Amino acid sequence: MSEFTKVSTLAEVAMLDKDEMMLGYWHGFEGNDEPGSDKSKSFWHGYRNGRVDGGFAEPDLAQKQLAHEINPRREGAFH
Repeated sequence: MSEFTKVSTLAEVAMLDKDEMMLGYWHGFEGNDEPGSDKSKSFWHGYRNGRVDGGFAEPDLAQKQLAHEINPRREGAFH
């Protein structure tokens, strides 16, 4: 389990490093293990989303809240 709190708002996303998020995303999308404390919150956030998109995990409440903030009217897997 990570020492980071889960990202659930756009304001939090704006503070993250986008390059590290993408590296983490691909790490999770490929089904790799959860990153250790040597990785950043940005990497970990990307990893969590990559795991969902890769079919290795279901979206949790924080991910659903963020998706809803991004597009509150969108129907789909996060509802």
